[in-house]
Amino acid sequence: VLVPKGICNALSLDIKASSKVRAFVGEKVQLTCTFKSSSPITESLTVDWTYRPLTGGQMETIFHYQSVAYPTTVGKFKDRISWVGNVAKGDASIAIQSPVMSDNGTFICSVKNPPDVYHNIPQTVLIVTERGFSFQLTSAVLLSILVFLPSIIVVILMLVRLGRKSGVLKEKKKSGCKKSSIEVSDE
Repeated sequence: VLVPKGICNALSLDIKASSKVRAFVGEKVQLTCTFKSSSPITESLTVDWTYRPLTGGQMETIFHYQSVAYPTTVGKFKDRISWVGNVAKGDASIAIQSPVMSDNGTFICSVKNPPDVYHNIPQTVLIVTERGFSFQLTSAVLLSILVFLPSIIVVILMLVRLGRKSGVLKEKKKSGCKKSSIEVSDE
């Protein structure tokens, strides 16, 4: 099958990003975006990150890269976006400093490397939450509690029951019960 050269180039830019990223309020979070291009990386390569709140609304550009990083100088992400990517390695990632819950939303990473400008557009949903207790109930801890706690209770109940039975037998011996002729020994 012969494929025209123009179609090959148009489909040769592949971009990947996590579909969902979880972050905690105040803790730096990285939004990873990687790409592969069949064309060599040049100064014409651009990276754009846009944002839309979960509640909807207008898309806003929060980051632009073309040989140099240009984080937004206005809006809610002013002074909080940093470039952590490396285009030579196919990395177009950014980081958000001190995320807040109102940062929840959809982030879109767009890479253009002419002539490879047509590509998929991956979206990352950022979910920022408050950090809970420092103790997290893991599966192992939960399983341990559900298995060992009942086991300990059963063992304690058995020991108490055995203790009572042996205590009852001792009391019978002390109470002066008559021994049968078989139990009588030469003492």
